[in-house]
Amino acid sequence: MTMWVFGYGSLLWNPGFEVAESVIATLPGYARSFCMRSIHHRGTVDQPGLVLALDESVRSACEGMAMRVAAGQEAQTLEYLRERELISSAYVEKNLTVQLTDGRDVEAVTYVIDAAHDQYCGGLPLEEQAQIIARAVGGRGPNTEYLINTAVHLSEVGLHDPALEWLHDRVKALTS
Repeated sequence: MTMWVFGYGSLLWNPGFEVAESVIATLPGYARSFCMRSIHHRGTVDQPGLVLALDESVRSACEGMAMRVAAGQEAQTLEYLRERELISSAYVEKNLTVQLTDGRDVEAVTYVIDAAHDQYCGGLPLEEQAQIIARAVGGRGPNTEYLINTAVHLSEVGLHDPALEWLHDRVKALTS
């Protein structure tokens, strides 16, 4: 069975599994947002960072990348993704339909935020997000690195996220 994964943040530039095919895709009903406090990868319990999550929003759609997992790597990839993405149970794993730019609709493993989880922080003003991202560091490095890598990769594949672009510019100004 073919396995797809929907990437909208760090999976775009660091999937960590063998990708057989990548196609720009849209996930209706969700918005990409820095709405999850990171206490492991890009921050600590004492000084949380922020990472992107998919926040359910009926009127929104998130553009990202659907990545087809290499044949025979499905079980290994799912195990890897669960270890990586479900570290604190703030994400919920769902199989959701994404619309590929080539006209196909595919089911993709997708990690969305649990809005009832302690790490959820939806609705923070952009300036507050920028201030947090500019100073947080976690086990996988500075929060700024996460933001910059995501913004650069989105731009490289031709996807535009105005809030993320604003944050990128603001954090660069704060850390220069």
